[in-house]
Amino acid sequence: MIETAHLVYFSPTGTTRTTCARIAKALSAKKIIHYDVTLPGDLLTTILTEGVVIFGAPVYAGRVPELCLQRFASISARGLPCILVAMYGNREFEDALVEMRDVVTMQGFQVVAAAAFIGEHSYSTPEWPIAAGRPNADDLATAEKFGQEVAAKLRNNDLSMPAIDGSTPYRERVPLGGVAPETNSDKCTLCGKCAEVCPTGVIEVSETVSTNAANCVMCCACVKICEVGARPFNHPRIEERRAMLLQSCRIPKAPTLFLV
Repeated sequence: MIETAHLVYFSPTGTTRTTCARIAKALSAKKIIHYDVTLPGDLLTTILTEGVVIFGAPVYAGRVPELCLQRFASISARGLPCILVAMYGNREFEDALVEMRDVVTMQGFQVVAAAAFIGEHSYSTPEWPIAAGRPNADDLATAEKFGQEVAAKLRNNDLSMPAIDGSTPYRERVPLGGVAPETNSDKCTLCGKCAEVCPTGVIEVSETVSTNAANCVMCCACVKICEVGARPFNHPRIEERRAMLLQSCRIPKAPTLFLV
C-alpha cells in the first residue's frame, strides 16, 4: 500500500496538473499532497522521506523550462521512487524526460516510470487549434492505467529505472522571451487574473496592464485565463510558429509510456 503520493508540478495552463492528478489517483495512495511550483515566490527546501513522487512539467521546444527545473531543485529525497510526466503540445517531447531524469536523480530520487502526454499547445486558439482539448478522456484513461501499472511495479518492489527516449547532451535550448502577449485596453477589465497566473511575475496591473516581455516564458497562461479575450498573442514570430504547428501537428499523437 502506498501511503503518500507527492505531486510536484509546474503547470501554467493546468494540463500537466490534471494528468499528474489522474496518475496519482490510480496509485490508490492513502494521501495525496500537491506541491504546485508554477508561481513565483519563496520556495522552502523540502526533503521528502516517504511515499511516491510524481514530477510533472511542460515541454518547451523539446526541453523543460529552466524556471521549472530550478523550482524542482528545492525538493529532494534519499532514494524515494518517482514518476516523470512531460506534457507536450503534439509536436515532440525530445529530451525533456531525460533532462528531468537527470535533475531529479541528482536530488536523490529513483526514477521508476516516465511518460509523455499530450496537452493543448500553449499557442492554440479557437482559430488556430493545436492539440485542442488535450488531454482528452482517452488520455486521462491512459494516465489512470499507467498509474495502476506503476503501483503494481512498486508492489513487486521493482525500483528499476526504465529506458527513456531522449538524448544527452540535450538539444540546444531555444531562447524564450523578448515577445509577450499584449493587452487590448478596449476589452481589458483590469481584473488582474493575468498577473495572478503568470509564472514569472512579469505582468503588473494598475491603471493599465504592463508586461516585461524580456522575462516572459510564453506559456500563454494569461491568454487562456482571460475571460474577455484581452490578452492576444499575435506577434509575427508566434503567428509563424502557429502556422507551422498547425500543419505539422495535425495528426493526434498518443501518450508514450516508459515502465521497463
